[in-house]
Amino acid sequence: MYKNLLLIVSLAFFITACKVEKKEEGMQALSVSANKRYLMTADGKPFFWLGDTGWLLFNKLDRTEADQYLEDRRKKGFNVIQVMVLHTVPSVNQYGDSSLVKGDISKPDTTQGNLATDAAQYDYWDHVDYIVDKAASKGLYMAMVPVWGTNVKNGLVTPLQAKTYAEFLAKRYKDRKNIIWLNGGDIKGSDSIEVWQTIGKTLKLNDPGHLVTFHPRGRTQSSDWFHDAPWLDFNMVQSGHRRYSQDTSKNETLHYGEDNWKYIAADYHLKTPKPTIDGEPSYEGIPQGLHDINEPRWTAEDVRRYGYWSVFAGAFGYTYGQNSVMQMHKSTDKESAYGSHEVWSSAINAPGASQMVYLKELMLSRPFFERIPDQSLVAVGPSEKYNNILATRGKDYLMAYTYTGRTFSLYMGKISGERLRVSWFNPRDGKTTKGEEIENTGSHSFDPPGEEKPGNDWVLILDSL
Repeated sequence: MYKNLLLIVSLAFFITACKVEKKEEGMQALSVSANKRYLMTADGKPFFWLGDTGWLLFNKLDRTEADQYLEDRRKKGFNVIQVMVLHTVPSVNQYGDSSLVKGDISKPDTTQGNLATDAAQYDYWDHVDYIVDKAASKGLYMAMVPVWGTNVKNGLVTPLQAKTYAEFLAKRYKDRKNIIWLNGGDIKGSDSIEVWQTIGKTLKLNDPGHLVTFHPRGRTQSSDWFHDAPWLDFNMVQSGHRRYSQDTSKNETLHYGEDNWKYIAADYHLKTPKPTIDGEPSYEGIPQGLHDINEPRWTAEDVRRYGYWSVFAGAFGYTYGQNSVMQMHKSTDKESAYGSHEVWSSAINAPGASQMVYLKELMLSRPFFERIPDQSLVAVGPSEKYNNILATRGKDYLMAYTYTGRTFSLYMGKISGERLRVSWFNPRDGKTTKGEEIENTGSHSFDPPGEEKPGNDWVLILDSL
């Protein structure tokens, strides 16, 4: 009877694995679009990256919890989960299993097979495999950081170790279609650059079918060091968590404060085009400036602003983050980072998380690959900070985002058609209200609904008739 029970359990695990694999076959590898500005699926359809930072997913959640988290993000419209493979060297998962042999990153501690029936037997890499495959079954891509930058900065990873480790990762995951590699991890590329170059080159050599980028330090961008690196498929920005008055960057050109769109614009205008994205803007619920938990917290209206500003400036998508979710904060944790006081299972329902899908749906509602940022549409002079208007357009449509709901003017004649239909899109609920028709000549003033104030954000849409 005991043998029969083991057979039944093993068969159940085999069937589950087959189901996951079958769904994985339905996912498509991602690539860079022909114009080098966006991502697309293997069948040529646009892919709007809507990411969530579940950084400690592999470390902090068991399989049941991971299922809950991934399903929630699927339902909310996310399609990319950014996660650390190794947060620390070594890392230990929720089942108490270590990732490495004696803390040596070149020696992953693996066991044979993935049919363990006892949670105590779930080794670190089997657990990573399970979550990656579960994500694939839900249509989610996993953007995985091989090793977080702090470990490299602290001398725990040599270039030789990095090469061996990256070969292991590439060979283990090259046949899974839902993988994206995020080299780096909250670090400047100039810090241990040989390690980052080694990881990037090794991943691309052994796993050419998956996209590779670099997740940089706050208020920097991967293009600062790696734009021309053959292994870097697209650029990533970390605009960071500081408000305007907290930006004390030594480099005067980087005093962008909350203007994350300026990083995107800088990447967009580089001589060799590559797609770019803000992979870590201010997180919802995190203190402004990060380290003083008595500072005000970033809100849903702030993460919306970062999203629309960056996308309208030319980004191919956007990554959202929430303080408690990114660290998978639990009630059993003895401490938390950045003043997190809410458990992850509650924080997944933060209002900003539910509003992110409206940005994705809006951008995919019009021809995607032809869209360009175009600030020449804005008829007023340069506007500062929250009053700024960001504009983007295709051949037959244009959109302009205002964070404060202030009146603004646009130059007409930049898209086709003698007349245009005016619509207002609400980023808070995703609803569109159609309005008047106007002539496509001269300039025109537009007054968004509601009173002018921060957070009364609207997208003006003009469509050719």
